[in-house]
This record gives sequence, C-alpha cells and structure tokens, in this order.
Amino acid sequence: MTITLQSLALDRWIEPTGGFVDIPSAVDGVIVARASSAGLDFAAMVKHAREVGGPALRKLTFHKRADRLKALAAYLTERKEPLYALAADTGANRRDNAIDIDGGLMTLSAYASRGRRDLPGAKFVTEGDVESLSKRGSFVGQHILSPLHGVAVHINAFNFPCWGLLEKLAPALLAGVPVIAKPATATAYVTEALVRLIHESGILPAGALQLICGGTGDLLDHLGGQDVISFTGSIETSDKLRSHPSISKHSIRFIAERDSLNAAILGPDVTPAEPEFDLFIREVVREMTAKAGQKCTAIRRIIVPRTLEGQVIAALQARLAEVKLGDPRKEDKAMGPLVSRAQRESVRAQIAVLQGEAEIVFGDPEKCDGAGIDSKAGAYLSPILLRARDLMTARRIHDTEAFGPVATVIAYDDLEQAIELVRRGEGSLVASLFSYDRAVAETMVLGIAPWHGRVLIVDRDCAAESTGHGSPLPNLLHGGPGRAGGGEELGGLRAVYHYMQRTAIQASPGRLSALTGYWIKGAPAPLAAEHPFKRDYDHLAIGDSIETASRPITLADIEHFAAFTGDNFYAHMDEAAAKANPFFPGRVAHGYLILAFAAGLFVDPAPGPLLANYGLDNLRFLKPVSPDDSIRVKLTVKQKSPARKPEYGEVRWDVEVFNQNNEPVARYDLLTMSARAA
Repeated sequence: MTITLQSLALDRWIEPTGGFVDIPSAVDGVIVARASSAGLDFAAMVKHAREVGGPALRKLTFHKRADRLKALAAYLTERKEPLYALAADTGANRRDNAIDIDGGLMTLSAYASRGRRDLPGAKFVTEGDVESLSKRGSFVGQHILSPLHGVAVHINAFNFPCWGLLEKLAPALLAGVPVIAKPATATAYVTEALVRLIHESGILPAGALQLICGGTGDLLDHLGGQDVISFTGSIETSDKLRSHPSISKHSIRFIAERDSLNAAILGPDVTPAEPEFDLFIREVVREMTAKAGQKCTAIRRIIVPRTLEGQVIAALQARLAEVKLGDPRKEDKAMGPLVSRAQRESVRAQIAVLQGEAEIVFGDPEKCDGAGIDSKAGAYLSPILLRARDLMTARRIHDTEAFGPVATVIAYDDLEQAIELVRRGEGSLVASLFSYDRAVAETMVLGIAPWHGRVLIVDRDCAAESTGHGSPLPNLLHGGPGRAGGGEELGGLRAVYHYMQRTAIQASPGRLSALTGYWIKGAPAPLAAEHPFKRDYDHLAIGDSIETASRPITLADIEHFAAFTGDNFYAHMDEAAAKANPFFPGRVAHGYLILAFAAGLFVDPAPGPLLANYGLDNLRFLKPVSPDDSIRVKLTVKQKSPARKPEYGEVRWDVEVFNQNNEPVARYDLLTMSARAA
C-alpha cells in the first residue's frame, strides 16, 4: 500500500494538497510512498518554532532538556521495530539499518548523558576562566554561551533517515533551539514514521520539532540572524543553499557536510604477512559494501605502496567476490540495492568519469547477479573496484565521488607522495591509516590532519575494539574542511555550541558572580552565622564562607607525616638538599600535609547534610610552608549543581589556605555532595 506522507507543522499533521512525488522501493521498484509539501505555510512554521518551541525549550535547564532526550530515547527504543520494517525498502539490510536506527538512538542517549554530566543545571554556560580587566580586580570579564532565539533548519541526506535526523536534533534541542527537519524525499517515509513516534510520545515541548516531507518552498526566505541551517548532501546543493540571499544578508550560520573522497592508506611498513594488511582489506571491503557504499564516510580512495598494488588488488578481488547481492528483506547479510534507480544511474555516470583515469579491475556497472533479485526493477549495482593509471595527470579520481559501492586503488612510491595523494581530495571527513610503525603514523597524521575532520589509526593493538573507519561517534567531530563542507557536527558539546551565541560579559566580580551563579574572587563572601557544612544544599547561598582558626605546622609534624606516609622526599627531610633546590628556603611541609591539616581546620565532624567529599579540582601549591609557619583556611561556596537524584546536589567550594603573613599557600576546589531539603 502506498503511503501519503504528511508534514508536521504547528504541532499538527498536514495532508499535502497536490504536486506529489512518487517514492519507489529500492528493492523492486514498487511505489511505497508519495510526498509533497504543497499546502504548507513555511512562514507560519518558522514563527511557530520561534514563538512557541523556542520559549518552551529555553524555560528548561540543560538538565531538564537532557532528561527529555533520555526519555525520548527510551520511548523510541521500545518502538523501533516498525522502523526496521519500513527501512528495508531503502535497500539496506538489517545490519546496515542498525547503524541508522540504533545508531541514532545511541546518539540521542549519548547527548542526554552528556547534557547531564557536562552542562550545568542552568540555562546558559560559562566558558573559560574569568579574565581580570583591571589592576585592583574590581572589573572582570567572562564569556557565556546562551541559546539562539531562532530555529534550526536541518536538511538531511537520504542514506540515514533516522540517524541523520537524531544526530542533529539532539544537540539542537539540548542547546534550547527548536528544529524544522527536511529529510531527503527518497527515504522520507522512514523519517516520517520516526517523527510520528516522537510526536506521539508527547515528550518534547510544543513547537520543538516540525517536519517537512517534500520541498522547502520559500522556507529560507523567512530565516534570519538567529537561525541555523545544517545541511548534509552534495556540493551542488550546498553551494545553491549557501548562496541564498537570506544567508548572506543575515549572516545565517550554515553548517555543511557534503562530498568527501575519504581515503584508506596502507603504510609502507606493512607486508601481507602483517595483521594490518588483512585489517586493511577487510575494512575497505566493509566500507565499500555497507549501505551499498552510500555513506558520506565510505572509503573512496585506496592508497597503497606500489610494491603491494597487485597483492592488494588480488586480496580485494577475492573478498569482493564473496559479497552477495540480495533482497535485504529476505537476506539480512546480503548487500542490497542503491536507494533508487536514479541514484544507480548517477553512480554509473560517475564511474564512467573515473574510467577516464582508472580501469575497472572488479565488477561491471552494467551487470550484476544475485539470488532472486530483479536488477531492472530494483536499483542493484555490483561492487566496482578501479585501479588508477597515471598519477601525474589524474584529477577526477580525487574530485569525483561515485556515491555507491565504488572505490579506486591508487599506488604511491613513498610516504610523501602518499600524503600528497590524500591531500588532493581537498578536504575529507575521515581518513584511515593502517600501520604499526610509529614514525609512519606520526608523519602521516601530521601531513594530512589539516585536510580532515577525523583521522583513524588502525593496528593490531586497537583493531578488536575500533569502531571502524566509517562510524561517526557523538563524542568526536563529524565533518571536515574544504570539499567536505567546512562544518562540524557531533563532537560532544561542540555540536551543542553551534546553536548558541558566545557573549563576553564585563562587570564587577559581584555582579558577574550573581549573574552566573559562580562565585569568583573579589565577589562578596559574607561570613556565615553557622558552619556551611551544617546547611543543606537548598539553604546554601553562593558566596557563603567561613574563616578558620590557625594551626602551626612543626618540624615534628613534618617528620611524623613522612614516617606515616612513607613520603621521605628530600625537600621535607634534608635541610641542605632542600636549600640547594631553587624552590625551597629549606625543609618544607608536604603539600598533602597542608591539605590534610586544612581539612582538619574546616571539616565539621558531626553528622549533617554534607554527605560526602568526592574530590578536588584545580589544586595549586602557591608558596612553601616552612616548619613553625601556621596556616588558616577560607572556605567559600563557589557553585551549586543539581545531581541526577533529587535527594542531594553537588557543591563546589573555593578553598584558600593562607600562612601567618596572610599569603596564599594553596588553593583548590573542594567537591562535596550535600543533602537537599526534605
């Protein structure tokens, strides 16, 4: 049955009014869906995102947004099987669809965890250290990141209808920016099913996500300087979008991930007897055939030592001959067809271009065989392996991407030539080096890193756990310079910050501390009437502080600490050797003795709301403490952050240790967990 796809606009599912595009199954050519965006009011969609979705998201803290993402990931995970059933018609087998569906859900969960762990329980982020802007410290600066008050328009490619939506949606929503998503029409029926599940869950605020099935009409005309466009697709479409008048007029943030002639390089140190040789062959074949080569990260250029060219080709031919073509609805492990017959014709045309500089050494682009397949009705294509001829005049093998199961073997004479060949791709998402030689790895990585968003080094030590050449991970960058688009997706919090504005705030320490909820030196620090450790999390205020009594440190204390801990470093035990050290006036107290004595001065021993000390950050010893010096401590509430559980929260304390001359001898952040009010 043919599905008529609907768009989600203004939190309602909208039936298109005409202008339909038929979407055939990649497997047998049967029409499985039809799509059109006719009847959509794109201006109203943008307004709804800005006036309904944005404010609703910005009312939530990062932690609450992360909780929504976590709940959504759990909800979708329980309901993902219908997505697999639909996705079979895209031509991908279940293993490849797992990259799309489960990979997307994993990314959603990863950003949920990252938001809880690495972002504050607030609505903006402080970035970097406080900058002192005056001699006496009464004027300081701090960068903050706050959500844009616009909409993120996500224009996605056909090859990952689920992951493509979720990997962009998660960081945008975590940042507090609503999304209008436009999937590629060829696989939009899978994306529509995914968005229906999201909408039915009721987990996201109204206006947080809208969907366009079909063309974008005049959508871009309604965007402005607070909006973001994130595009995945071809160079041609990217250039067309980037040159839109609204983008240049309003300096709209434009993130592109597009064509990429990714390379796999076999190091000159590797022989067929080495494990890296077989790892290389397996990875190349996997990347050529996974998703029928329809991956932006797929290996397109196979760069090998000239002395091993014949052996590499023979090994690849043998492995490719084992690849089965078949209906992915019946054969989970078979390589399925391309996404459409139009896409197959496009790939055939690109192969013809490549043949001007390379010869086919495996496969036939006009013929393919497989169990029970109809290559005329479906979009099947044999894996195609080419061998480059004259490297000196070759150009098209470095700028022509056949977006299918196609790759070209390119031989090099030395490592510098290999680096130059990789660079000719003019910017790629990823390159992989297979080598076990330290010098080779260092030379290659430094030689090609400026041309890549990610470089993977594979050897026998990491291969078993490596996620592989073509797997973008939520905590590492996905994107690349130059030809690859110049954009950066994923990369942990970097992706979140794409949807936020960096602003330098200049003020007094007190004003800045009150704004950021983060006490800084020079801000008010009133002495508390009772010990702060006796106050629960909710009754502690930023800036609450105490100053302790003094305690002398004697030579006997130092020697006892040395004997008790076994730390007999000469600076603590040998007067002559300590004096010869440029940092010490003579024997000095252990740094950890100072910390231990400081804790003894400020810790309140009775049971109370302070539950646990779980670490120190930013510890610095500033001045030596000599025998018969004394120390005292100033303890100040620096920051409060809600914990995952409602019964307690994290408190960060500023700890300053002073000597008898009021000189700072140590400073650090103390981290505790404190109970919350009942």
